[in-house]
Amino acid sequence: MKIMIRGLSRLTTEQKVLSLLAPYGLVHYFHLVMDPNTKNSKGFGFAFMPNPSQAKAAIKSLNGTEVDGQKIRVKKADTKAEESGHDQ
Repeated sequence: MKIMIRGLSRLTTEQKVLSLLAPYGLVHYFHLVMDPNTKNSKGFGFAFMPNPSQAKAAIKSLNGTEVDGQKIRVKKADTKAEESGHDQ
Protein backbone atom coordinates (compact mmCIF):
# COMPACT_ATOMS: atom_id res chain seq x y z
CA MET A 1 0.00 0.00 0.00
CA LYS A 2 1.32 3.41 -0.93
CA ILE A 3 1.18 5.98 1.87
CA MET A 4 1.45 9.77 1.65
CA ILE A 5 3.03 11.64 4.54
CA ARG A 6 2.50 15.42 4.63
CA GLY A 7 3.38 18.25 6.98
CA LEU A 8 7.00 17.19 7.41
CA SER A 9 9.56 19.67 8.67
CA ARG A 10 12.32 20.62 6.25
CA LEU A 11 14.67 19.10 8.82
CA THR A 12 13.03 15.66 8.64
CA THR A 13 15.10 13.14 6.69
CA GLU A 14 14.07 10.05 4.74
CA GLN A 15 15.89 7.95 7.35
CA LYS A 16 13.84 9.52 10.16
CA VAL A 17 10.55 8.69 8.41
CA LEU A 18 11.71 5.14 7.72
CA SER A 19 12.50 4.74 11.42
CA LEU A 20 8.96 5.93 12.29
CA LEU A 21 7.36 3.42 9.90
CA ALA A 22 9.62 0.44 10.69
CA PRO A 23 7.88 -0.66 13.93
CA TYR A 24 4.67 -1.28 11.94
CA GLY A 25 6.20 -3.64 9.39
CA LEU A 26 8.26 -3.93 6.23
CA VAL A 27 8.77 -0.67 4.34
CA HIS A 28 10.03 -1.09 0.77
CA TYR A 29 10.89 2.60 0.40
CA PHE A 30 10.22 6.17 1.46
CA HIS A 31 10.80 8.97 -1.04
CA LEU A 32 10.99 12.52 0.31
CA VAL A 33 9.92 14.99 -2.40
CA MET A 34 12.53 17.70 -2.92
CA ASP A 35 12.30 21.10 -4.62
CA PRO A 36 14.60 20.86 -7.67
CA ASN A 37 15.56 24.54 -7.44
CA THR A 38 16.30 24.91 -3.72
CA LYS A 39 17.16 21.25 -3.00
CA ASN A 40 15.02 21.58 0.17
CA SER A 41 12.27 19.22 1.22
CA LYS A 42 8.79 20.12 0.01
CA GLY A 43 7.44 18.73 3.29
CA PHE A 44 5.89 15.52 2.00
CA GLY A 45 6.79 12.12 0.68
CA PHE A 46 5.58 8.64 -0.23
CA ALA A 47 6.20 5.28 1.38
CA PHE A 48 5.34 1.79 0.21
CA MET A 49 4.45 -0.95 2.66
CA PRO A 50 3.56 -4.28 0.97
CA ASN A 51 1.30 -5.50 3.79
CA PRO A 52 -1.97 -3.46 3.79
CA SER A 53 -2.84 -4.24 7.43
CA GLN A 54 0.60 -3.05 8.57
CA ALA A 55 0.26 0.08 6.42
CA LYS A 56 -3.17 0.81 7.94
CA ALA A 57 -1.73 0.40 11.44
CA ALA A 58 1.06 2.87 10.60
CA ILE A 59 -1.47 5.37 9.19
CA LYS A 60 -3.73 5.09 12.24
CA SER A 61 -0.87 5.42 14.73
CA LEU A 62 1.23 8.10 13.04
CA ASN A 63 -1.45 10.44 11.64
CA GLY A 64 -1.51 13.60 13.75
CA THR A 65 1.71 12.88 15.62
CA GLU A 66 4.44 15.47 16.01
CA VAL A 67 7.75 14.93 14.22
CA ASP A 68 10.55 17.51 14.41
CA GLY A 69 8.08 20.11 15.72
CA GLN A 70 5.49 19.57 12.96
CA LYS A 71 2.16 17.73 13.14
CA ILE A 72 2.22 15.21 10.30
CA ARG A 73 -0.68 13.87 8.25
CA VAL A 74 -0.50 10.26 7.11
CA LYS A 75 -2.98 8.66 4.71
CA LYS A 76 -3.32 6.17 1.89
CA ALA A 77 -1.91 7.77 -1.26
CA ASP A 78 -4.40 8.58 -4.02
CA THR A 79 -2.82 6.73 -6.95
CA LYS A 80 -5.19 8.27 -9.51
CA ALA A 81 -3.96 11.78 -8.70
CA GLU A 82 -0.33 10.71 -9.00
CA GLU A 83 -0.56 9.02 -12.39
CA SER A 84 -0.04 11.50 -15.20
CA GLY A 85 -2.24 11.29 -18.25
CA HIS A 86 -5.03 9.41 -16.52
CA ASP A 87 -7.27 12.34 -15.59
CA GLN A 88 -10.96 11.62 -15.96
